[in-house]
Amino acid sequence: MAQHRGDLSDAQWQKLQPLLPQPAPTGRPANDHRQVLNGILWIHRTGAPWSDLPERYGSRGTVSSRFYRWRAQGVWQQILNQLQHTADAAHQIDWEVHFVDSTIVRAHQHAAGAKRGIKTQNNRVTTEQLQEQEALGRSKGGFSTKIQIQAEGLGKPMQFVILPGQSHDVKGFDKLNEAAPRIKRKGRGRPKQRPRYLVGDKGYDADSIRRSLRRQHTTPVIPKRKNAKRRPRFNRGLYRERNRIERLINRLKQARRVATRYEKRAENYLAMLTIAAILIWLK
Repeated sequence: MAQHRGDLSDAQWQKLQPLLPQPAPTGRPANDHRQVLNGILWIHRTGAPWSDLPERYGSRGTVSSRFYRWRAQGVWQQILNQLQHTADAAHQIDWEVHFVDSTIVRAHQHAAGAKRGIKTQNNRVTTEQLQEQEALGRSKGGFSTKIQIQAEGLGKPMQFVILPGQSHDVKGFDKLNEAAPRIKRKGRGRPKQRPRYLVGDKGYDADSIRRSLRRQHTTPVIPKRKNAKRRPRFNRGLYRERNRIERLINRLKQARRVATRYEKRAENYLAMLTIAAILIWLK
């Protein structure tokens, strides 16, 4: 099959192929993984609906169902974790300093209206609860979703979470911190998980965050707000490197399915974001 713009290169496929689920030994043969993945990447890059998928990638039902099935099975997250593990084994992850930041993406009008699920007389899901559950925030400009992300020192994504657009950075930090991957290293010892320094902007200036970081032996590099009574010194040299995570966010948003949220379900949008992170680790 001829390679088109946005398709996996041979080098990327060589890294990715061993990480994919093996086809079942019995039953109807599954469609080629590479062809289906290229179809998913076409949707991911263009932001088009599944119904517009070009015929060269196969049936839109096959491509979309594999995306949703692998999301439900946790395959996308497993691939990302394995790529990070491989990079760490090759000493390609900087554990000295990590960066944290957030960005807000607009949600398309079709992203609203997720089903509330099963309701009982004593357990009803309100509109506000549903929006919180699906990471949709309402504002004058419409619906939005906030992405909080942590990057390692070389500017590659480590973990991320999504929240309603109006959520404060402090609110989502604990959730982001808990999502840190546990990267098992060769030999004895605990899995590597925490950096020596964590750099964030003034949005993360909170005593609770500083205490949490110190408990895990991480030094916060976070400036105080102007109205703070005490403004201790911080490592300005490391803080100037924060542009690395800002550039990372721009790279993630090159995919239109990330730059604008079209998915009704938060878990599906998170899968699209995970695919964008996988592509960065494959480079």
